Amino acid sequence: MSQFSPSGPRKRCAQMVALVLVSSTLSLGFTGCGGAGRTPKEAHGDAAERAHAPGVVDFNAQNAETYGAIVENEFRSPLVEPRSTFSSEVNTASYANVRRFLTQQNQLPPRDAVLLAEMVNYFPYKYPAPTGDNPVSLTLDLAPCPWKPEHKLARIGVRAKDIAANEMPARNLVFLIDVSGSMSQENRLPLVKKSLNLLVDRLNAKDRVSIVTYASGVSLKLTPTAGDRKQTIRDAVNSLGAGGGTNGEGGIQLAYEVARRSFLEGGANRVILCTDGDFNVGVSNQSDLRQLIEKERTSGVYLSVLGFGMGNYKDATLNDLATHGNGQHAYIDTIDEAKKLFVEQIGTLVCVAKDVKFQVEFNPARVTAYRLIGYENRLMKAEDFKNDAKDAGDMGAGHTVTALYEIVPAGVKMDLPSVDATKYQKPAKVAVNIDEWLTVKMRYKQPTGDASKEQAAMLTGSGTGAMSEDFRFAAAVAEFGLVLRESTHKANANLDAVIERASGALGHDPHGHRAEFVELVRKAKGLTDRAKE
Repeated sequence: MSQFSPSGPRKRCAQMVALVLVSSTLSLGFTGCGGAGRTPKEAHGDAAERAHAPGVVDFNAQNAETYGAIVENEFRSPLVEPRSTFSSEVNTASYANVRRFLTQQNQLPPRDAVLLAEMVNYFPYKYPAPTGDNPVSLTLDLAPCPWKPEHKLARIGVRAKDIAANEMPARNLVFLIDVSGSMSQENRLPLVKKSLNLLVDRLNAKDRVSIVTYASGVSLKLTPTAGDRKQTIRDAVNSLGAGGGTNGEGGIQLAYEVARRSFLEGGANRVILCTDGDFNVGVSNQSDLRQLIEKERTSGVYLSVLGFGMGNYKDATLNDLATHGNGQHAYIDTIDEAKKLFVEQIGTLVCVAKDVKFQVEFNPARVTAYRLIGYENRLMKAEDFKNDAKDAGDMGAGHTVTALYEIVPAGVKMDLPSVDATKYQKPAKVAVNIDEWLTVKMRYKQPTGDASKEQAAMLTGSGTGAMSEDFRFAAAVAEFGLVLRESTHKANANLDAVIERASGALGHDPHGHRAEFVELVRKAKGLTDRAKE
C-alpha cells in the first residue's frame, strides 16, 4: 500500500483527521474571545520558578496566560424569551486547567478560567444508551436546587452510542508537534511525548500515523505509517527535541496537506491541536486561521486542540479553534489526564453525531424564570436551531453531555426585566399541559449526513424528589464552579456542601475521577480558608 492515496470526495464527520498540533506558542495577536478580562497579574499573581535547561529562555517568567471574559447567563422570563438555544459541549479543558492551578500552583484559578459547562462535562454520567438507529439518547431530570432550595434544578443528559473495539473504524492520525524552544520544559514536549506513547498502545494495523513538526522550519518526521508498527512510531516520537522559533502557519498547512493525502474513506480522521500558545509567524489573526480551519473541516479534516504547559496558555484562543474545527478542546496537565483522553476515552475520536444542538421551551404556567448554567460561549440564536447550515458541537462514541438549568417556579417572586405585551400580535391559544415544566428539542446529523433529525422530550412532575447519585454529583461540580467564579448567582453555594454532596455520589467511579474531585474541592477550601485568615 502506498503511503499517500489520491484525495477523493470527502464526507464530513466520520472522516476526521486526527492532526495533533502540539505547541507551546499559538499567539494570534489577541487576548481571547470576548475581551481580555483581567490582566495576567491580577488573574494569577507571580509565576512559580521552574528549572530550565541552560540557555533556554524562561517563557513563564512573565505570566502571559489569557482567558476570554465570561459574562454569565442571567435569569430570563419565559414571557420575554420563551426559548433557550445552545450547542452541545464536550470540551473538558477548564476542569484540568483548574486542577493545575489548585494542585501544581497552589492557588485559586482566575474566574474566567472556570467554564461551568466544561467542568460538569469533564465527568461521564450513566445516561441510558440510545436505542434503534439513534446515535444519541435524551434524558431529563428535575429536583430542588441544592444552593437555593426554593428553586429547581433541571438536568438535560445526552449519551452517544458506544462502539466496540473490534468495530472501531480505522483512524488516520497526523500529529503536528511544536518543537520550538519554549517546548523544552517538562510539562510541554516531554509530556507530549509520554502522552502520544500512550495513544500508540491503542492503535492497530488499520490505523495510520504521521508526524509533522514545526519550529523555525517545518518538517515531515514520519510519513503515514501503519498503527501496528509501534516501535517505528515510538522512535519518531521519542526522537523529538525542542529548539528554535515558531512557524505555526507552515506547520498547520503541511499537516492538513498530509491529512488530505493520507485520507481514509469511511475512516475516523481527526485533527488534535495540542498547544498552550501562539502562532507568532505567518497567520497573524484569528479570522484568517478560522477560515483555514473551517475550509479544511468541510473536506472531512477536523481539528481538536490539546493544551500543554503553563504561563503562556491561551485558553479562549484554543477553545475557539477547536469549536471551528469540529473538535474537542482538552488540557493535559499530567500523564493521568493523557491516560483519560487516550486510553479511557479513545472512542471519542470517532464522531457518531454531528451538529448537536438544543432548544428548550419553558412553560410560563410553571416557570417564572430560568437560567442556563454555563454554555455562555455556545449560545445560538433561536432561528439557528432548524438551520442545518449552522455548525454546532459534535459527539464522539461514548461521549456524554450534561446541561443544567436553574428554574424559578411559578409563585416564587423574582425581579426581572419586563416588556409590554405586543400590540399587533396575539399569542395563539394552545392547550398546555399544566404538568409540563419545559420541552427539550435536540437536533443532530448522522456523521456523513447533511440533514438533521430531531428528538424531543418533556419534563414533568413535581420536582420534589431526591436527586439520583449522578444528578447529585453533577450538581456538586456546578456548585464548585459557582463558588470558584464568585458567581452573583451562587446564593448559598459553599465548598463544605460540595464536599458533602460529592462524597455521597462516588458509587460510579471506575477510574477514580470523582474521588479526585472531592480532594480537589478540599484543596480549594484550604486555600480559601487560608486567604480569609
